[in-house]
Amino acid sequence: MTTVWWILAGVAVALELLSGTFYLLMLALGLAAGALAAQAGLSSTVQFVVAAAVGGGAVVAWRAYRLRQPSPSPASANRDVNMDVGETVQVTAWNADGTANVKYRGAQWSAAHVPETGDPVPGPHRIVEVVGSRLIVEKLPS
Repeated sequence: MTTVWWILAGVAVALELLSGTFYLLMLALGLAAGALAAQAGLSSTVQFVVAAAVGGGAVVAWRAYRLRQPSPSPASANRDVNMDVGETVQVTAWNADGTANVKYRGAQWSAAHVPETGDPVPGPHRIVEVVGSRLIVEKLPS
């Protein structure tokens, strides 16, 4: 019976590699625990209980861990993806439509302020997102 458990664990790992579903890896841990229980000479019932408890517990623990993690920023606002996020620009004047032209990295860019921050005012701003060729900026505290 030990061999069957190890083969099932290997199949679960192979399926995880093909699908990218991390949960299958947690179930493979349960299957490996079942194999160890079989290796220890425990009854089939205990083997199934061990496999279910370890595999199910690993899935529940991983799910709880993932729910506690903050959701990632979209790529347009993620500093790890977009090197412009977090940089500063100087806004000299805002247009009536709520946009501004700013010089950034040697070129003219269109900028818009974060709507939730109130009326746009000139001065130094931090880039919080890049949408196409437009910089979304927020005023730096004075």
